[in-house]
Amino acid sequence: MATEKTTAKPAKAANPTRLREQYNTTIAAELMKELDLKNAHQVPRVEKITLNIGLGKAKDDKRMFEAATNTLIKITGQKPVETIAKKSIASFKLREGNKIGLKVTLRGDRMYEFLDRLITIVLPRLRDFHGVSAKAFDKQGNFAMGLTDQSVFPELTFDETTTAHGLQAVFTITGNSPAYSRALLEKFGMPFEKEAK
Repeated sequence: MATEKTTAKPAKAANPTRLREQYNTTIAAELMKELDLKNAHQVPRVEKITLNIGLGKAKDDKRMFEAATNTLIKITGQKPVETIAKKSIASFKLREGNKIGLKVTLRGDRMYEFLDRLITIVLPRLRDFHGVSAKAFDKQGNFAMGLTDQSVFPELTFDETTTAHGLQAVFTITGNSPAYSRALLEKFGMPFEKEAK
């Protein structure tokens, strides 16, 4: 008897392309005016979001590897790619070719849908959350943030969060400026930490 192959689908935001439409219709024009840009191509935009799970000491733990794979499939709807060690490092008991983590790269509608769910559903569920760090931008304006526990994602059941692990999200943003990138993320509703006066 043939069995149907099912792919895990992440919990949907109200409108999967809500943020994309918002960017195209209002945000891009507002940023162009506010940042005093002369050309529409200078307006910052999110190019891709890369989700990484580094397994570290648990790289040989099959259960941890399965939990991390399941997390990425459930929250993104994509199968993760295994990351491999490029060098052998004796002090880390690491050999070249060892599996050291997993990653997923999101673009297009899936990227905007994930960003929408992250901002509107996941971050408000964090305990004692005071906003994401405004110091997490690199010189090119890319933004990185980490979550210590995958249980904040509503797509995961209680049983799927018993093997706890963190994950990192890296936002690749065009514009080459941390100030431009922050302005863009704020328009999307990203809650930044309030700076102490």
